[in-house]
Amino acid sequence: MDHWFTRNIVEPGKLPLLLALSSFVLTFLATRTVTRLIRAGRGPFRDVTTGGVHIHHVVPGVVLTLVGGFGSIGARGQVAAAVCALLFGIGAGLVLDEFALILHLADVYWTEQGRKSVEAVVLTTALVALVLGGSSPLGVDSLTPEERRDRANVLLTVGTNLLFVVVALLKGKFRTAVIGALVPFVALVGALRLARPDSPWARRAYRRRPRARTRAGLRAYRHDRRWAGLTRRFQGVVGGFPDHAPAPDGRVPPPSGGDGGPPGGDGSPP
Repeated sequence: MDHWFTRNIVEPGKLPLLLALSSFVLTFLATRTVTRLIRAGRGPFRDVTTGGVHIHHVVPGVVLTLVGGFGSIGARGQVAAAVCALLFGIGAGLVLDEFALILHLADVYWTEQGRKSVEAVVLTTALVALVLGGSSPLGVDSLTPEERRDRANVLLTVGTNLLFVVVALLKGKFRTAVIGALVPFVALVGALRLARPDSPWARRAYRRRPRARTRAGLRAYRHDRRWAGLTRRFQGVVGGFPDHAPAPDGRVPPPSGGDGGPPGGDGSPP
């Protein structure tokens, strides 16, 4: 085991990435645990307030991310690189735990929109794990050393895979496109399958193709019916279930407060 760790993590210089990923995941899980305790009124934790202003944990997260990121650029030696990686992972975990707040510019932590934070964390974890496992963006890792020395092969591979990623994005398959940037086969599948009915591709390419538009809507409905419930349960188990169910028209009532406390509260660890 030690030999495998040294050969695959330490020697290729991936130890800082592993430390950043580990601290990122652990920070997210610890933060969600604390905010759920605050929400339930248990434990010693309370919302952090300074001068009547509730401090969301995205604030120290941004500070730690900047310190870790800039520190890693000028880090000299393995110890300094490891410390900066830990700080960056902790900061990124705090920031992405409130990704939905940044996206909506509103305190949506315990609402349906707040599920976006869990989705962002899971997607980020998957992508970093793929990079840690040796995947390179746009399929460069699939080339042999001889092919990498040939610029034409590199440009053709990168350009083709980038095209698949862009098509998948236009078809409304965001997750497929993002993962496909590291696993080209995934992007190819997303590029070949029918677009989602609300995507830019469908609005333009299916405008005069009612059968294709109908098939796209039916496939999207079946996919969402099959996976939406499981996804929502997973997000609820990991990040906590929201306070409000969506209204029939799709709107979400205003949040009742911060991460667990009164309106505007944060639930950050003190």
